[in-house]
Amino acid sequence: MAFLTNFYAFLFYFAAFVLVSGLAFKIVQYSRTPAPLKIPTTPAPTKRSGVVFRMMREVVLFESLFRGNKWTWIFGWMFHFGLFLVTLRHLRYFMEPVPFLIQLVQPFGIYGGLAMIVGLAGLWIRRFYVDRVKYITSLSDHLILGLLVLIGCTGLLMKFVFHVDVVEIKTFYQGLYSFDIKPLPADPLLMLHLFLVASLMIIFPYSKLLHAPGLFFSPTRNQVDNPREQRHIAPWAKRLEQQ
Repeated sequence: MAFLTNFYAFLFYFAAFVLVSGLAFKIVQYSRTPAPLKIPTTPAPTKRSGVVFRMMREVVLFESLFRGNKWTWIFGWMFHFGLFLVTLRHLRYFMEPVPFLIQLVQPFGIYGGLAMIVGLAGLWIRRFYVDRVKYITSLSDHLILGLLVLIGCTGLLMKFVFHVDVVEIKTFYQGLYSFDIKPLPADPLLMLHLFLVASLMIIFPYSKLLHAPGLFFSPTRNQVDNPREQRHIAPWAKRLEQQ
């Protein structure tokens, strides 16, 4: 059991390092990528405050997806909002004392897990039955969706069918903060769930899941629609003009 505990401790240290460093690298890369053209999707805001409000609507409500396809929007929003609630629910394993807001969201996190599975199922089914989506779907898309479904299903099974010692799990993760490795419950379903979560953390910065931070760097969303009032020149073009 000590071997498994040490293995999972190392696995999550490694996964956390890959996740943080990978995200930091990609965000820096995105920030340095030039946007030579003024290409905001119209109708677009003409002021920076409008851009902020537009980004908020996009992040919270998936506005452009709603306009594009209602069914995809329903399943996509169910999955993301369910994942948000599940993430809040799981914060109790990393905090002591647990804030009141996190305590309040605990029962809603269970429903979030169910919504997450339903949303993922809808998104996965469309990749088999919608021809234009099936055409652009790759093996990696199926693997990522399968990984997310397995994470959700194993989590719900531990909640409703095969119960685990959540106190020991919290002690294990609290110990990781101070590099004091505590025993992890010897439960096969828990081991599978944690392995899948760590795998998701590792592949996240190098997969299509990176659309989460990438949205904020999309020129079709983050640009002000003011080409008549102000000339848009990319940084590299400015350097060429000065030469």
